[in-house]
Amino acid sequence: MRSVGESHIGKVRSENQDTIFLSDQPVGKFENLYIVADGMGGHRAGGYASSYAVSRFVDLLRESEEEDKIESMKAAIAIVNQEILEKCRHDSTYAGMGTTIVAATVSGSWITVMNIGDSRLYYGARNLEQITVDHSYVEELVQAGALRRDQSRLHPKKNLITRAVGAPSAEPDFFQFQAQDGYLLLCSDGLTNMIADDELKELLLDHSQLENKASQMIARANEYGGRDNISLVIVELKR
Repeated sequence: MRSVGESHIGKVRSENQDTIFLSDQPVGKFENLYIVADGMGGHRAGGYASSYAVSRFVDLLRESEEEDKIESMKAAIAIVNQEILEKCRHDSTYAGMGTTIVAATVSGSWITVMNIGDSRLYYGARNLEQITVDHSYVEELVQAGALRRDQSRLHPKKNLITRAVGAPSAEPDFFQFQAQDGYLLLCSDGLTNMIADDELKELLLDHSQLENKASQMIARANEYGGRDNISLVIVELKR
């Protein structure tokens, strides 16, 4: 198992409010751990939210004695959410801040994924499959049949999310699936809003080195405008 991660400010934003974490080594009872978070809020607040959420979440998992990975992540993110809400209530500088989070761990052939918001996890082998489902206004339109999937990426309300860490609605979704070989791609919407899935598939599944895949994705997102912070973690699965 090997992973790489990159986070870039993009070409428009004045600061990077994304945070990534990657460890191919054990984190508490987790054999490995990979996270991407995309903060939101005013000056300083979004960056604080994503940074705090990731570091605190990792610390809580490291300390947890819970054997069940889903239960462990569920308990940890509930604590993180409550602490961010408290920070918002008691310090007006941080009022309204929040963050998305997508996290994954690999145990044998089983991958366990948690997400809140619209940061995504894809699995790529022969094809590219989006595992997570966005918590967003536009995704709700797609699910209701009011918008075609191919129209969703460029919808003007694409960035309206319906769940976030730091919001009253912060219930995570969990996904578990089996995979032998291929790649996991965790990423913020600064990547997926710039690059369509067909092109992401080509970049992820080409024959270049793992480090080059990440760099090429960042470069391509910036080439197409880089309108947001761009963050990703790629995990190479080999059995």
